[in-house]
Amino acid sequence: MHEARRKVLLTGATGFVGRHAYRALVDAGWAVRCATRNVAVAEQRWPNREWVQLDVSDAASVSSAMTGCNAALYLVHGMATHSDDFRREEIEQAQTFAAQAEDAGLSRIVYLGGVAAPDDASEHLRSREEVGQVLRAGSVPALELRASMIVGHGSLSWLIVRDLAARLPLMVLPRWLESRTEPVAIDDIVTALVLGLDMEMSESTWYDVPGPEVLSGRQILERTAAVLGVREPLMIAVPFLSPRLSSHWVRFVTRADWSVAREVVVGLKTDLIAEDHRFWELTGHHELVAFDAAARTALDAEHRDPPISGPWGLVERVLRLLGRHGS
Repeated sequence: MHEARRKVLLTGATGFVGRHAYRALVDAGWAVRCATRNVAVAEQRWPNREWVQLDVSDAASVSSAMTGCNAALYLVHGMATHSDDFRREEIEQAQTFAAQAEDAGLSRIVYLGGVAAPDDASEHLRSREEVGQVLRAGSVPALELRASMIVGHGSLSWLIVRDLAARLPLMVLPRWLESRTEPVAIDDIVTALVLGLDMEMSESTWYDVPGPEVLSGRQILERTAAVLGVREPLMIAVPFLSPRLSSHWVRFVTRADWSVAREVVVGLKTDLIAEDHRFWELTGHHELVAFDAAARTALDAEHRDPPISGPWGLVERVLRLLGRHGS
């Protein structure tokens, strides 16, 4: 008789990280129950998966989705709901999830959060940290993995960087572009999530999951431009341009949803550096993807999408042509 496969509830299954995590979970031997708000739409796009309707603000919905599962990946971020009070909503949803996980007898929750931020952090960063605290306070062992910028096709922060590098040959340099972070490839994040489900833990805890390089925003834009094949943008320092003010010109250059992109940009006003690399050391995952390689992979994946049309599509094609001629 074959032993039944363990089942994991994959929340946020249609989102950027969830889409990448599904295949890795299956390859690792997990049976995956994919959760989404709109099952009908998800089933049309991915028909050969187990889907369940999930509203993380509804205890009954969470309980039903968890039935028969052994563990859960918590990849829910309320910022995308456009609510003015997403921070409170995220905390309440995490409380509901933790309580229902106990009732369902789950053995582990793995949550993808953000690198710890200073006291004056954006609402977005504070909310992610508070959600981790709520989940770790529950009775079900919870592992919080803290990442900064995730590099991959579909990542909001990557989309902002990619569009700025591709479309602006000249840009003012706000002081937040000197802030440093440790960009991490989506492939490494997915690996961390899968490893986290089986990592030995005596109690709930958290680890940073940084990428292999510390880069400033300026360096990230320069490196991205090089991978794109466009000329390195000329950056003029304007130290008094705040993240909130500069988020308005980001709005006109990128395809990212502005209400969400604004919170991401505001969160860039300070360094977001991991405390250590212990998670990678403890799990034996040492071959982290370098930034340039992760950027190339993201751009290669972009080629599966329809070409960018309209004025910005023309701008990108012209700048790439000039970049090739100038190299």
